[in-house]
Amino acid sequence: MTDADFFRVVMRQRACRAFSGAPVSDDDVGRVLAAATFAPSAENKQPWEFVVVRNAEARAAIGELTRRAWDAHGRAFSETRLSPGLLAEVDRGATGGTAAAPVQIVVCADLERGLKATVASSIYPAVQNLLLAATALGLGSALTTLTTAFAGELQELLALPVTVNPVAVIPVGWPERTLGPPRRDPFADHTHRERYGQVW
Repeated sequence: MTDADFFRVVMRQRACRAFSGAPVSDDDVGRVLAAATFAPSAENKQPWEFVVVRNAEARAAIGELTRRAWDAHGRAFSETRLSPGLLAEVDRGATGGTAAAPVQIVVCADLERGLKATVASSIYPAVQNLLLAATALGLGSALTTLTTAFAGELQELLALPVTVNPVAVIPVGWPERTLGPPRRDPFADHTHRERYGQVW
């Protein structure tokens, strides 16, 4: 990969909420997980644990937890914050679109290997590496934390030890349609030189 390839991947990465039925190989899943583990972590504790869920019943159960969380509070919270188009897309994803992905990666934090205060600063860089690696392979993915509203049920479903907390669910699969680049404000709109308010 060249430097230019890296920037193309970064600027192409976006949430995918609709997946085709095509299978994803263990080799591809392994590649995105290997990339995830090269993220920085506080004290190099590497507190991440990944549960790769392919079983159809377990994936459906994860999807049902996501739908319940969306129906209980997620939709109402988002209605005042998202544009109608994005709200409709997120609604489709939360009520079945992401559950249709052939792979669900549940990202967990082992609190015996990382401090609760710093674990997020280790886990989310790993998630970002995972998302970028999936994009580089042409796979769709999305960062979902909604499902963790039912963390206890997710722990039971996956037989997680009490010290291993689920912090995100990442659906992974081949996109149903070609994804364009995400919409972003120019970085200079939110960048200040030397002090806040001085334009870049």
